[in-house]
Amino acid sequence: MKKTLSLLLMVVMVMGLFAGCTPKEEPAAEVTEAVEATEEVADENSGEPVELIISTWGYNEDKLRKNVFDPFEQANNVKIILETGNNSDRLNKIRTMENSTVDLIFLAGSFAIEGIEEGLFEQLDTANIPNMDSVYEIAKQPHGVGYGPAYTLNRTGIIYDSAMVDAPVVSWTDLWRPEFESNLSIPEITTTAGPAMVVLSGTVAGTDALENSDDAFEKLTELKPNLVKTYGRSSELVNMFTQGEIVIGVAQDFAFGRIKEAVPTAEWVNPTEGAFANLNTINVIKGSENKELAEKFINWMLSEEVQKANALDKIDSPVNTNVSLTEEEATGLTYGTELINSLVVIDEIKVNAAKSDWIDRWNREVSN
Repeated sequence: MKKTLSLLLMVVMVMGLFAGCTPKEEPAAEVTEAVEATEEVADENSGEPVELIISTWGYNEDKLRKNVFDPFEQANNVKIILETGNNSDRLNKIRTMENSTVDLIFLAGSFAIEGIEEGLFEQLDTANIPNMDSVYEIAKQPHGVGYGPAYTLNRTGIIYDSAMVDAPVVSWTDLWRPEFESNLSIPEITTTAGPAMVVLSGTVAGTDALENSDDAFEKLTELKPNLVKTYGRSSELVNMFTQGEIVIGVAQDFAFGRIKEAVPTAEWVNPTEGAFANLNTINVIKGSENKELAEKFINWMLSEEVQKANALDKIDSPVNTNVSLTEEEATGLTYGTELINSLVVIDEIKVNAAKSDWIDRWNREVSN
């Protein structure tokens, strides 16, 4: 290889000597082809890792490096580069960049549907993702055949301080109890769990909010005397519990651990009507030059090894059915066939279609 490069350099230098006494010409085609061929061989034998660019939230990066990214890099001669941010910002970046270099994107369900509807994702070759056969049905292809699986899921349910209530909380209807006046917080409509508030209010009102939201919003307005705040971040909910501003809230389960630390008498409730499932998915970006490698990464994310490691570190609840956890290890996670089969799955396609109207109405009638 070194001799070949030296010879090519000598040819180029000789040509340069004659350049001043002869008309300037383009290098001979043979020389150009030889240089290009040498560069290709050098690239193939350089051992340089392939860059795989992943768009994700940026949470728990140190643990994910340990459990997911570093082992995949080492096994596949890959360099993983992360682009981090919230769902909306990252999806907008994919929308607006003509030649995005991102290969994979992690998104909550409703945002993934937006990407699918806008043609931003590749159709997956599931033959390259055999571990998909080992995940719960709810997680396999939640947004249509050929699109990304959910690599984890969580629940939206109720958290309350059991030391501050007259009777246990067991149902969504309990949110309307008079004793919770000025003691309740619920998620904003624009958050991942926000649309569930409209759906569950419809359930309490005896109607399907996805078919007719009038009764659901009427029921929501009846909840306003109990509301202290509609929150945008789980950290806000944690602070309200910690400071004694509220005794009950609607939340995703990942917030419970921090609240329990601050308020030992806090309890988690899967309402009798069912907690709501929240799915986090992973898709390949349209036009990725590393599609097969990206599919290999998805397969790795769904593997029993990764799923269990992330569960033990309390990063993600496992969707691989082969993952076995003790009761202690499963604490705080959405884990187990019975629980997962009991979750309410919202039709997020219908929610996305209604979301604009819901947001406008929420801002007028509910938000405080």
